[in-house]
Amino acid sequence: MDRKASARWEGDLRSGSGKVKLGSGAFEGEYSFGTRFEASPGTNPEELLGAAHAGCFSMALSVGISKAGHTAKRIDTNAVVHLGQVDGGFAITGIDLVTEAEVPGLSKDKFQQLAEATKVNCIVSRALSAVPMTLKATLIG
Repeated sequence: MDRKASARWEGDLRSGSGKVKLGSGAFEGEYSFGTRFEASPGTNPEELLGAAHAGCFSMALSVGISKAGHTAKRIDTNAVVHLGQVDGGFAITGIDLVTEAEVPGLSKDKFQQLAEATKVNCIVSRALSAVPMTLKATLIG
């Protein structure tokens, strides 16, 4: 399976702008210096990375829950991708995952074990293993 995305940038760093587009056509958005390093409207690579990580984590956690003999009613995951200055340049300095799941009959201890394993083993987490990650996992019901 190959998944595709594209980006086009026009101009210099500060005054230029670009568009990112998913190969499936499900999303296309504008990005710029302002959307990445300030609070201008639009998207940025870190936000898209966070969405990918949250989606992957939620799906992978559902697999672990199913293998434990339960079915999740819902899994909501948010990701905060931290961008900061390091060694005179910018880098992704951390990712905070916050997940809340409603899983009838699953113990809190087992849920925490599954969530921690998912943080390490979901596909996107593995790809980003060089980045420090935190996880706050809450079980509802």
